[in-house]
Amino acid sequence: MAKELDGMSLDELKQLRKEVDNAIRTYQDRERKKALAALEEKAQEMGFSLSELTTAGSKSRKVHPAKYRHPDDSSKTWSGRGRQPAWVKEILSSGGDLDDYLIRK
Repeated sequence: MAKELDGMSLDELKQLRKEVDNAIRTYQDRERKKALAALEEKAQEMGFSLSELTTAGSKSRKVHPAKYRHPDDSSKTWSGRGRQPAWVKEILSSGGDLDDYLIRK
């Protein structure tokens, strides 16, 4: 086969490369579809759909309620988790106590 390739022009080699790349891509697509069909069939045998099984383990992001409230602007709150907002840093740097800004329920 190497001798056959040696006799080809650059344009012919580039065309051959395109054909090979396309053949690889379509082969992978066919194999992916076969695998998906086999998995769907197995899931149905067990009483599920494949989409049920693939989304069942996904976790939704938990939202933590606000724990502290800005003294002047009630729209600014902080849950006490993650990075401290600028207003919390200001309170702490001025010697303030965060417990004074707890949201009491």
